[in-house]
Amino acid sequence: MVLIWGLAAQNVSALISVDTVYVGDIGNPSDWTGRGAVDYGYSIGKYEVTVSQYAAFLNAVAKTDTYGLYNSIMGFDGDISRSGVSGSYGYTVVGDPNKPINYVSWFDAARFVNWLGNGQPTGLQGSGTTETGAYTLNGATSGVNFTKNAGAQYWIPSDAEWYKAAYYQPTDKGGDSDSYWLYPTRSNNQPNSRDGSVTDPNSANFYYNDGIANGYNGGYAVNDSTTSPYPDGRTDVGAFSLASSYYGTFDQGGNLDEWDDFTSGGGRATVGGDWGELAGAMQAGSYYNVGDPAGEFGNVGFRIATIPEPAGLGVCGLIVTGCFLLRWRR
Repeated sequence: MVLIWGLAAQNVSALISVDTVYVGDIGNPSDWTGRGAVDYGYSIGKYEVTVSQYAAFLNAVAKTDTYGLYNSIMGFDGDISRSGVSGSYGYTVVGDPNKPINYVSWFDAARFVNWLGNGQPTGLQGSGTTETGAYTLNGATSGVNFTKNAGAQYWIPSDAEWYKAAYYQPTDKGGDSDSYWLYPTRSNNQPNSRDGSVTDPNSANFYYNDGIANGYNGGYAVNDSTTSPYPDGRTDVGAFSLASSYYGTFDQGGNLDEWDDFTSGGGRATVGGDWGELAGAMQAGSYYNVGDPAGEFGNVGFRIATIPEPAGLGVCGLIVTGCFLLRWRR
């Protein structure tokens, strides 16, 4: 397996690695909501994209930050600071490199996957770096009429791809009676709200208070309290080391909502729930959040999807070169 590289206290644009898992069981049925059916194999990010990975992206293409890939709140949150002036900006990880990156719009995520697919080049934000690839953006910073191009190597997961990776497990391989779990921890039971866990296979970063003083389920996961940890309630990606989906993804429930490729009206969907939401936000078939794709929110991040096996690389780990949302019930 390929590890996610940390870049703490560094101002670098080193090549990054993105750990992925393969999602097979090709031709699986949808669940009762009509979601989750995928008739091809693909790989998806094992974790949400991290602070360190996004900092490397910024250092590669945002010395002149033409399309606003950096949000100054990233510095306030203690994640990534920016120094210098336009044309020579530099970005430094000043906090925990393995927390998921937030305050990224759908367009930021699209430019990140374009950059991956183009081989992680260094240069201005333009054709061949951020504006072409999986999505033809060409300077766009608003709208929803952007679909994945044929032949894309990296992209933002479709709703079906994200949903299958989170909840599906065939009944004949130990899954639930309809092959879909209620939670992305391979369980129909509500997870425990914890600040990470290496012993609890059914736990996640979300809000739940059962009124029992036992060190968990006391409110917000990171402080076991009903007092908000604002501005930052995130846990490291993979901090719940036993609480994976069937395919081996982490944090598809809680931590951060994640952009996917579903559109409704003028908005893009986010899925999975975040550190401040209740357990219902993590449930299969519950709802989407739909928001402005140009919006940058403290409770929203993303993960990548990719082809099963780029030439010469395995499907488990890919080394690649180089404010709340409006709720919409389905």
